[in-house]
Amino acid sequence: MSMLTPPGMGGQYRITGDKYPRMRRNRGRRRIVLAAAASVAALGLAGWGTLQLIDVFTGGGDKASAVGPALGCKPSPSPSAKPVKAVPKPGQITVNVLNATTRSGLAKDVADALKKRGFKIGEVGNATKAYDKKVDGPGVVLGAKTAADAALPVLGTQLAGAETKTDARTKPAEVDLILGKAFKALTAEKDADKALTTLAKPVPAPSAKKDC
Repeated sequence: MSMLTPPGMGGQYRITGDKYPRMRRNRGRRRIVLAAAASVAALGLAGWGTLQLIDVFTGGGDKASAVGPALGCKPSPSPSAKPVKAVPKPGQITVNVLNATTRSGLAKDVADALKKRGFKIGEVGNATKAYDKKVDGPGVVLGAKTAADAALPVLGTQLAGAETKTDARTKPAEVDLILGKAFKALTAEKDADKALTTLAKPVPAPSAKKDC
């Protein structure tokens, strides 16, 4: 049989008989591409895993943290609600109704109205020289310093816009209602009752906050 040399083989190979050498493609490029793809996938999985670990150990933002609160971040204690005010009832308060205006009979009319609302009535008459014709607003509720958080605000619910003052008296349950030039009428009874109910309500406790 004849012997042939394929072109481009540089005489390195001879073809003899009926068998020919196989011409294989270069697999190096394919391997490089596959290796690069595998590397990218591995990096992606590693990055995802790292993020999951960070999320677990940092608590995922607002979720419970596996290692406790962040350094320097301490939750503030939640303040407790303020207790209900021990305000006296109208029947425990004696009101002196004093007229500081020029309108005759005004003190008696107001005293009768307050009596119907449950208040005890003491002195009824004209205001003292210190207040007579000197009260420009609707009125003044006047009492002992110890009545500032008790009898005075209770009486204040009966006259919107009344000014609150204290003096040196020692009886916290006896207060004055001095009627002024701008007085027109007592607060509507239903509104006064709502205001009395509000006085006895506790103040809601604010929620705890983080100091960070």
